[in-house]
Amino acid sequence: MSREPLRPAINAAVEALAAAGVHSPRADAEHLAAHLLGVERTRLAMTPLVEPGQLEAYRVLVARRAERIPLQHLTGTASIGEIDLEVGPGVFIPRPETELLFAWALGQLEALPHDHTPIVVDLCTGSGALALAIAQARPDADVHAVEIDQAALQWARRNADLRIAAGDTPITLYADDVTDPDLLTEFDGRVDLVLSNPPYIPDSAELEPEVAEHDPRIALFGGPDGLDVIRAMIPTIARLLRPRGVTAIEHDDSNGSDLAALLAKQGEFTDIAEHPDLAGKPRFVAATRT
Repeated sequence: MSREPLRPAINAAVEALAAAGVHSPRADAEHLAAHLLGVERTRLAMTPLVEPGQLEAYRVLVARRAERIPLQHLTGTASIGEIDLEVGPGVFIPRPETELLFAWALGQLEALPHDHTPIVVDLCTGSGALALAIAQARPDADVHAVEIDQAALQWARRNADLRIAAGDTPITLYADDVTDPDLLTEFDGRVDLVLSNPPYIPDSAELEPEVAEHDPRIALFGGPDGLDVIRAMIPTIARLLRPRGVTAIEHDDSNGSDLAALLAKQGEFTDIAEHPDLAGKPRFVAATRT
C-alpha cells in the first residue's frame, strides 16, 4: 500500500481535539504524531508521508485524547528541566508551571558558597520530578525526596532508577508523610533548600477532566482552603533548614497570599516573596530561614 500524507491527518486531529474541548489542540495533535513516529515535534515536516498503519494508530491516539485522557498518559512521559520522566495512571503529571519553581531552585543553589555539598529536600515528590531534575542539573547535590502515596512512589523509584542508568547522581527516596513532625529529624538545621509541589487545590474546586478523572486525588486536594498539607509542613520546613536556607512551595492561584501569611506567622522566615507563573497568576511562595 502507498504511503499517505501526514499533514491532513494532523489538521483533522486538531479539529477533533478542539471540538472535544482540549485546550491546546494543535500542540497535542503534533505531540501525538511526533510520539508515534519517534521524531521531534519540530521535525514533523521532514516526515510528510507515513504508512497507512501509522495513520490508523495515530487516529486511535487522537480519539483517546479527545476522550480527555491526558496527553502524557498517551505518550508515557513528561518533561522537566533536561530530563524526561515516565508517568501514567496513579501519579500526578508534572505541570509546565513547575519549571519556574525548578529554575528558581537552581538559581538558589548557584548562589550558595561552594564550601559544602548542598542538601536538597523535595516534599511530596510524586513522580520524582523536582528531585530528579535537580540531581541531573546539580550532580554535586545530596537530594532527598519524600512521598506518602505508594502508587506515586513506584513511579518515583522507576524514574530514579532510569536516571541512575543515565548517569545521574542517585537521590534518596522516603515513603513517609510530609505532615509528620518527626520527618527527617537527622537533617535538622542542615538543609540548604526545601521544595514542595504539594496537594494544594481547595476541595470545592472544579477541575478539567484530565485532572479530575486521571490525577490521583491524594496529589490534588488540600482541604477546604487547599492549605491543610502546607500548614502542617511549614514547621518541619523551618526545622530542616539551616540559617539562611531557603524554601519554595507551589500553591493554588487562589491562596498565595494566605501561604505567605502562614510563613510570616511561623516567625522563622524572612524575605517572603510571591512568584507568578508565565500567565501572571500566583504560583509559588519563597522564603528564607532566619
